[in-house]
Amino acid sequence: MAVPKEHTSRSKKCICKSIWKRKTYWITLKAFSLAKAISTGESKRFFWYTKQK
Repeated sequence: MAVPKEHTSRSKKCICKSIWKRKTYWITLKAFSLAKAISTGESKRFFWYTKQK
């Protein structure tokens, strides 16, 4: 038999949403920073080989 879920208050919903947004903000900031480092050649973590003719 189906049981209805508990009602989540509006304030709790806003708190959870703001935490989620804050986490995603820092993740995207790190990703863009790493992409910029790779594109400019300043990254010390990643190495890749280019074919030389």
